[in-house]
Amino acid sequence: MELALKNVTKSFDGFTALNGISLDIRPGELIALLGPSGSGKTTLLRLIAGLDFLSSGQILFGDEDASAKSVQERNVGFVFQHYALFRHMTVLENIGFGLKIRPARTRPPKSEIRRRALELLELVQLSGLENRYPSQLSGGQRQRVALARALCIEPRVLLLDEPFGALDAQVRRELRRWLREIHDATGHTSIFVTHDQEEALELADRVVVMSQGRIEQVGTADEVYDTPNSPFVYSFIGDSNSLPVRVDNGQIWLQDRTIGLTDPTAPNGPATLFFRPHDIELVEGCGGCLAGTVVTSRRVAGTKHVELEIGGAQHRIEVELPIEHPAATKSRLAFRPKRWKVFSAQEQPVYHTSPAPVPAQSVLLQRAAV
Repeated sequence: MELALKNVTKSFDGFTALNGISLDIRPGELIALLGPSGSGKTTLLRLIAGLDFLSSGQILFGDEDASAKSVQERNVGFVFQHYALFRHMTVLENIGFGLKIRPARTRPPKSEIRRRALELLELVQLSGLENRYPSQLSGGQRQRVALARALCIEPRVLLLDEPFGALDAQVRRELRRWLREIHDATGHTSIFVTHDQEEALELADRVVVMSQGRIEQVGTADEVYDTPNSPFVYSFIGDSNSLPVRVDNGQIWLQDRTIGLTDPTAPNGPATLFFRPHDIELVEGCGGCLAGTVVTSRRVAGTKHVELEIGGAQHRIEVELPIEHPAATKSRLAFRPKRWKVFSAQEQPVYHTSPAPVPAQSVLLQRAAV
C-alpha cells in the first residue's frame, strides 16, 4: 500500500503540533519516525491511524483520501508500546479479536479466524502458547502477540508506536532483528515511531527525522548519518561535536586563528563547525589545526574517549582515539577533522513553540485500532 501525506497540519488549542508535513511512502517500505519527545512523531502516527484527525492537509492510502475515514475504514494494524492485550483473553483470542468484532458481512467464519491466528502464532515463533494468558508471558512474548494481532486483520498499513520501549536492552536488540525479518516476510507497508537512533538506523529502509512538528530530513541510514542536512540532524543523529567559528572568504576561523579547513561555498560570517568524535586525525604540531587540553580520558569498549578543552575552558569536545594512545590529563592534543560540515548562522532555524498538550488516549480508540 502506497501512502502519501500532503501538507499535514495538526493543532491543539492553538498549539501547532505538526506543521506542513509532506511525505511519500512506497509500498512495502519500512519507515522510522525518529525524533526527541515533542517532535510530533506519535501525533503523526495517530493521524495516519485515524485515532485523531488532522487540522488541514490530506492523508492518501493509494489514490483514496483517508483523511476523514475512521480507524475501521482505514483498516490499519496498530502495535502500542505497552501491548494493550486483553488480560482476560488467551493468546489465540487476543490475536483473532480484530476479526471477531468485524461486522457480520465481512467477518470470517470462526474456523478461518482460528486458522489465521494459529498461522500468525507460528510466524511470531510462539507456537504452543495459544492457550496462555498475557500474564503468563514475558514482555517480549507479549509484544510478539500484539504484532500478530495487528497482522491478523490483514492491514493495509502497519503502525508501531515505540514497540520495544517497555523492554530491556537485550530483548530490544533481539526483537529488532526479528521485526525486520517479519517485515521482509510479510511485505506490509510499515511505519514505526522511535526515539532510539540505533533502532531506527538498523531497522528502517528510510528514516524520517523530526523536530518540533517538522520533518528535518528523510533518507537512508547512511544518508542521515553521513550527510545530515541541518544542525539539528547532525547533533541528534549519532555523537557529534560543535564549535562556534567564523567564515572569511572560505577560510574557517576559531577565535583569532585559522584551523586549516576551507569551504568556498560557505557565506562569510558566524557559523558552527560540526564533526564526529571518530572522524579526526592526529597531527604533529599545529600549523592550522585544532588543539586542546585533555580534561578526562576513559575507555569505551575498544576505544579511548578523550574530552578536550578548546580555546581555554570555553568549549569542550570529545574525540575517539586508539585504546593504546597515551592521552593523559592536562596533556595537549592536536588534530584535524577528516569529515565535517559548517552551517552558517542563516542555516540554523529558530523555532518558537510552547509545550504540546498530551492528547488523551482513549482505551476504546486503542481497541478499535486492532
